[in-house]
Amino acid sequence: MAQSAFQGFYGQISTGYESNQLGAYSGSSTEIPNIKTDTQSSRASQTFGGAPLVFGAGYYWQASEKWLIGAGADYSALSQSTSSYSQNINNANGNTGIASGTTVTTNGSSVQLSNRFNLFITPGYAIDKDKLVYVKAGYSQVSTQYNRATSVTRTANGIATTTPATGGNQRSNQGGYLVGVGYKQIITSGLYGFVEGNYMGYSAPSYSYTSATKPLNTLNGVSSSGARTSTASFSSLNTYQVLVGLGYAF
Repeated sequence: MAQSAFQGFYGQISTGYESNQLGAYSGSSTEIPNIKTDTQSSRASQTFGGAPLVFGAGYYWQASEKWLIGAGADYSALSQSTSSYSQNINNANGNTGIASGTTVTTNGSSVQLSNRFNLFITPGYAIDKDKLVYVKAGYSQVSTQYNRATSVTRTANGIATTTPATGGNQRSNQGGYLVGVGYKQIITSGLYGFVEGNYMGYSAPSYSYTSATKPLNTLNGVSSSGARTSTASFSSLNTYQVLVGLGYAF
């Protein structure tokens, strides 16, 4: 067999469908000094996705007549976000800030993923000089932004009152691993088409932030000023991709 058409540098672009699976949420809010207003919250896992736009580049070495060894990188240019969601807030154990018969709900929270990049090795098997099947394995990182609630609804005796919340966002980078499989075929003179499937597993996103409480907080007859620390944690983050695209082998 002649030298593979994929030996050397390549650049490519692809799209398709991406599914992100965000694990169950748990949150807490703790005030120091404690005036019985600590809370906790939870929410089931969420799935969200859309069409990505992925740019990639790399290099293949021809190790033998049939086998190539590659190294590459790619970058996802579009962000993916959950829809805006609400969640119920409950008293933490031993706290009484939310009166019996009253429900408190936060509104407007969401999670956004962006700036995903992958670094990988990609061994390939040359079916013939114009066709290549390959696998991928490597490191993946994605930026996760937790957008905090923008309002709070308190319902008591059938009357709902909604007030603005501090809002804002918290950001972190989640690292993890990538595995994938794909197929490339030359169309003409270095131009090729490809199809690829990828799975990425990340560390669980977790956030913590502190805000000052107002002086003379007289809830439950206690006056104080202090700080409220809140946490937001998700049990897992995983991503599946199915991509189709075009590239050029130099």
